Amino acid sequence: MSIATPLRKPRSLALTLVESLGDRIRDGRLQAGDKLPTEAAIMAEFGVSRTVVREAISKLQASGLVETRHGIGTFVLGLGDTPGFRVAPEQLGTLQDVIALLELRIGVETEAAALAAQRRTTANLTQLRTALKAVTEAIEAGRDAVAADFQLHLEIARATQNSHYVDLMSSLGSAIIPRARLDSEDADVFERRRQYLRRVNAEHENIVDAIAAQDAEAARAAMRTHLANSRERRRRAQAAS
Repeated sequence: MSIATPLRKPRSLALTLVESLGDRIRDGRLQAGDKLPTEAAIMAEFGVSRTVVREAISKLQASGLVETRHGIGTFVLGLGDTPGFRVAPEQLGTLQDVIALLELRIGVETEAAALAAQRRTTANLTQLRTALKAVTEAIEAGRDAVAADFQLHLEIARATQNSHYVDLMSSLGSAIIPRARLDSEDADVFERRRQYLRRVNAEHENIVDAIAAQDAEAARAAMRTHLANSRERRRRAQAAS
């Protein structure tokens, strides 16, 4: 497990720790039934006090993400046990299902991008660029970029400074990211897929650049273009099938 940068803002320590551990649950690094690291291990990794760790665990329990079994430890419940709006994997079983979800995302994420441009902090921008770099590195290495891609969209939601956007994106989870894999043994197919993912990531770069420039209209347009392009690619696939 990688060592995280020590957390610096005292009043946001517990919330930041909740986000970090929650991300690991959402992207599958921590799965249902897994035991969380000990308090001491979390304290060492994140550079926080025992009080902060316990507060963060309490918030994760309240969100239904984990449960503590006294004398044994704290275990991941998984996203399926949390209440509220969710999109289950079986609801994304057809191209029409995926297109319907993209229509929802266009409505939500275009405005999130505009708000992010208006409200983002220097720390938000650092996280956005880190997430974008992770997507780029995964594509160039031929790895699955889904977790990094979702993290980028989640960081845009965080940059709005509106927790409802974060909650909604978290509830959707990484299932919203198309699984364009780079695992073909055919060299031509592999390269075509990588070129496709590079084009998609260029759209990501446009969004992040607009947010960095604090240009709300450009950020809104870049996100709409990105998601609309994704929708149109799936519409063409549906027509071809």
